[in-house]
Amino acid sequence: MDEVAARCRISKRTLYRLFPSKTELFAAIIDAHRQTMLALPGDYEEMSLQEALEAIFRIDISEEADRERIALLRFVMVESRHYPELHELARQRGGERSRALLGEWFDKQRQLGRIDVDDALSAGKILMDMIFGAIVFKTPGDPELGGGDDRKGYLRRCIRIFLNGVRPR
Repeated sequence: MDEVAARCRISKRTLYRLFPSKTELFAAIIDAHRQTMLALPGDYEEMSLQEALEAIFRIDISEEADRERIALLRFVMVESRHYPELHELARQRGGERSRALLGEWFDKQRQLGRIDVDDALSAGKILMDMIFGAIVFKTPGDPELGGGDDRKGYLRRCIRIFLNGVRPR
Protein backbone atom coordinates (compact mmCIF):
# COMPACT_ATOMS: atom_id res chain seq x y z
CA MET A 1 0.00 0.00 0.00
CA ASP A 2 2.99 2.28 0.64
CA GLU A 3 4.16 1.80 -2.96
CA VAL A 4 0.69 2.39 -4.38
CA ALA A 5 0.21 5.58 -2.36
CA ALA A 6 3.64 6.87 -3.37
CA ARG A 7 3.05 6.11 -7.05
CA CYS A 8 -0.35 7.82 -6.92
CA ARG A 9 1.20 10.76 -5.05
CA ILE A 10 -1.32 10.56 -2.26
CA SER A 11 -0.97 9.78 1.39
CA LYS A 12 -1.42 6.27 2.64
CA ARG A 13 -4.29 7.58 4.77
CA THR A 14 -6.06 8.89 1.63
CA LEU A 15 -5.50 5.57 -0.11
CA TYR A 16 -7.05 3.68 2.81
CA ARG A 17 -9.98 6.12 2.78
CA LEU A 18 -10.57 5.24 -0.88
CA PHE A 19 -9.81 1.54 -0.49
CA PRO A 20 -10.14 0.31 3.12
CA SER A 21 -8.23 -2.88 2.37
CA LYS A 22 -5.77 -4.39 -0.07
CA THR A 23 -8.54 -6.70 -1.21
CA GLU A 24 -10.78 -3.78 -2.18
CA LEU A 25 -7.90 -2.12 -4.02
CA PHE A 26 -7.19 -5.37 -5.88
CA ALA A 27 -10.89 -5.71 -6.80
CA ALA A 28 -10.91 -2.16 -8.18
CA ILE A 29 -7.80 -2.91 -10.25
CA ILE A 30 -9.42 -6.03 -11.71
CA ASP A 31 -12.66 -4.17 -12.48
CA ALA A 32 -10.81 -1.26 -14.08
CA HIS A 33 -8.66 -3.48 -16.24
CA ARG A 34 -11.19 -6.13 -17.28
CA GLN A 35 -11.84 -4.30 -20.55
CA THR A 36 -8.12 -4.17 -21.30
CA MET A 37 -8.38 -7.95 -21.48
CA LEU A 38 -11.78 -8.42 -23.11
CA ALA A 39 -13.69 -5.56 -24.73
CA LEU A 40 -17.20 -6.65 -23.76
CA PRO A 41 -19.92 -5.64 -23.82
CA GLY A 42 -19.64 -4.01 -27.22
CA ASP A 43 -21.25 -3.68 -30.62
CA TYR A 44 -19.62 -6.05 -33.08
CA GLU A 45 -22.65 -7.02 -35.16
CA GLU A 46 -21.42 -5.43 -38.39
CA MET A 47 -18.08 -7.28 -38.25
CA SER A 48 -17.15 -10.74 -39.37
CA LEU A 49 -16.68 -13.20 -36.52
CA GLN A 50 -12.90 -13.05 -37.00
CA GLU A 51 -12.86 -9.24 -36.85
CA ALA A 52 -15.24 -9.18 -33.89
CA LEU A 53 -13.17 -11.62 -31.85
CA GLU A 54 -9.97 -9.76 -32.71
CA ALA A 55 -11.63 -6.58 -31.43
CA ILE A 56 -13.06 -8.30 -28.35
CA PHE A 57 -9.66 -9.73 -27.43
CA ARG A 58 -8.00 -6.42 -28.33
CA ILE A 59 -5.45 -8.00 -30.66
CA ASP A 60 -4.37 -4.66 -32.15
CA ILE A 61 -3.49 -2.80 -28.96
CA SER A 62 -0.19 -0.95 -28.84
CA GLU A 63 2.97 -2.72 -27.74
CA GLU A 64 2.97 -0.66 -24.54
CA ALA A 65 -0.65 -1.58 -23.76
CA ASP A 66 0.18 -5.22 -24.54
CA ARG A 67 3.13 -5.14 -22.10
CA GLU A 68 0.88 -3.60 -19.42
CA ARG A 69 -1.77 -6.25 -20.03
CA ILE A 70 0.79 -9.06 -19.77
CA ALA A 71 2.29 -7.51 -16.63
CA LEU A 72 -1.13 -7.25 -14.97
CA LEU A 73 -2.03 -10.85 -15.83
CA ARG A 74 1.28 -12.12 -14.50
CA PHE A 75 0.97 -9.95 -11.37
CA VAL A 76 -2.48 -11.35 -10.67
CA MET A 77 -1.22 -14.90 -11.17
CA VAL A 78 1.72 -14.43 -8.79
CA GLU A 79 -0.17 -12.55 -6.08
CA SER A 80 -3.11 -14.94 -6.25
CA ARG A 81 -0.84 -17.82 -5.31
CA HIS A 82 0.25 -16.02 -2.15
CA TYR A 83 -3.13 -14.61 -1.14
CA PRO A 84 -6.11 -16.98 -1.53
CA GLU A 85 -8.62 -14.14 -1.11
CA LEU A 86 -7.06 -12.36 -4.08
CA HIS A 87 -7.25 -15.57 -6.11
CA GLU A 88 -10.98 -15.74 -5.41
CA LEU A 89 -11.46 -12.08 -6.35
CA ALA A 90 -9.52 -12.52 -9.58
CA ARG A 91 -11.55 -15.60 -10.41
CA GLN A 92 -14.94 -14.03 -9.72
CA ARG A 93 -14.45 -10.47 -10.96
CA GLY A 94 -11.95 -11.22 -13.68
CA GLY A 95 -12.12 -14.66 -15.23
CA GLU A 96 -15.69 -15.66 -14.41
CA ARG A 97 -17.14 -12.26 -15.28
CA SER A 98 -15.23 -12.18 -18.56
CA ARG A 99 -16.28 -15.75 -19.42
CA ALA A 100 -19.90 -14.87 -18.69
CA LEU A 101 -19.75 -11.82 -20.97
CA LEU A 102 -18.09 -13.82 -23.76
CA GLY A 103 -20.56 -16.68 -23.24
CA GLU A 104 -23.46 -14.21 -23.60
CA TRP A 105 -21.93 -12.86 -26.79
CA PHE A 106 -21.43 -16.39 -28.16
CA ASP A 107 -25.01 -17.27 -27.24
CA LYS A 108 -26.26 -14.25 -29.18
CA GLN A 109 -24.12 -15.30 -32.17
CA ARG A 110 -25.59 -18.81 -31.90
CA GLN A 111 -29.12 -17.38 -31.89
CA LEU A 112 -28.24 -15.38 -35.02
CA GLY A 113 -27.03 -18.59 -36.70
CA ARG A 114 -23.45 -17.32 -36.97
CA ILE A 115 -21.92 -20.12 -34.87
CA ASP A 116 -22.93 -23.60 -33.80
CA VAL A 117 -22.05 -24.33 -30.17
CA ASP A 118 -23.97 -26.40 -27.65
CA ASP A 119 -22.46 -24.63 -24.63
CA ALA A 120 -21.62 -20.96 -25.17
CA LEU A 121 -19.98 -20.58 -21.76
CA SER A 122 -17.62 -23.52 -22.40
CA ALA A 123 -16.83 -22.19 -25.87
CA GLY A 124 -15.90 -18.86 -24.28
CA LYS A 125 -13.66 -20.57 -21.75
CA ILE A 126 -11.92 -22.58 -24.46
CA LEU A 127 -11.17 -19.50 -26.56
CA MET A 128 -10.08 -17.48 -23.51
CA ASP A 129 -7.70 -20.30 -22.55
CA MET A 130 -6.24 -20.27 -26.05
CA ILE A 131 -5.82 -16.49 -26.19
CA PHE A 132 -4.73 -15.75 -22.64
CA GLY A 133 -2.44 -18.77 -22.55
CA ALA A 134 -0.66 -17.28 -25.55
CA ILE A 135 -0.60 -13.82 -23.97
CA VAL A 136 0.67 -14.81 -20.54
CA PHE A 137 2.91 -17.78 -21.17
CA LYS A 138 4.55 -16.79 -24.43
CA THR A 139 6.86 -13.84 -24.81
CA PRO A 140 7.31 -11.81 -28.00
CA GLY A 141 9.82 -13.51 -30.28
CA ASP A 142 9.23 -16.85 -28.55
CA PRO A 143 10.04 -19.59 -31.08
CA GLU A 144 7.15 -21.64 -29.66
CA LEU A 145 4.67 -19.26 -31.28
CA GLY A 146 5.29 -21.23 -34.46
CA GLY A 147 5.49 -20.29 -38.10
CA GLY A 148 7.56 -17.19 -37.43
CA ASP A 149 4.40 -15.43 -36.26
CA ASP A 150 4.51 -12.47 -33.99
CA ARG A 151 2.13 -12.49 -31.03
CA LYS A 152 -0.67 -10.74 -32.95
CA GLY A 153 -0.36 -13.20 -35.83
CA TYR A 154 -0.40 -16.08 -33.39
CA LEU A 155 -3.52 -14.75 -31.65
CA ARG A 156 -5.26 -14.29 -35.00
CA ARG A 157 -4.39 -17.91 -35.84
CA CYS A 158 -5.90 -19.05 -32.49
CA ILE A 159 -9.14 -17.27 -33.38
CA ARG A 160 -9.18 -18.76 -36.91
CA ILE A 161 -8.65 -22.27 -35.56
CA PHE A 162 -11.38 -21.77 -32.99
CA LEU A 163 -13.84 -20.36 -35.54
CA ASN A 164 -13.24 -23.11 -38.05
CA GLY A 165 -14.45 -25.52 -35.39
CA VAL A 166 -17.70 -23.66 -34.60
CA ARG A 167 -18.95 -22.39 -37.95
CA PRO A 168 -22.30 -23.88 -38.97
CA ARG A 169 -21.93 -26.64 -41.53
